[in-house]
Amino acid sequence: MRQRNFQGGDLAYENYLKSNIKYPIFAVENGIQGTIQLSLKIDEHGHVVDIALLKGIGGGCDDEAIRVLEHMPKWKPGKMNGEPVPVIRYVSVKMVINN
Repeated sequence: MRQRNFQGGDLAYENYLKSNIKYPIFAVENGIQGTIQLSLKIDEHGHVVDIALLKGIGGGCDDEAIRVLEHMPKWKPGKMNGEPVPVIRYVSVKMVINN
């Protein structure tokens, strides 16, 4: 089975996150930062579905990470035996306050 990938690869994935995440004001005011761990399913059409929070950091950051993942562009479809299949992916979203 071929792994599904974000259109444009890892760098495009990182740029998408950086361009779309709006750091929650509460998290900035309280110095909340860290890495959020999530799982998601990429369906046979390349859509992100079934996002689940595995490890959060709070302060509104977890909800923001989920919001951005829900609105991602399609991923490259994966295939098994030449047919598209759903795939579970584990992703990290690093939240860092830039001064």
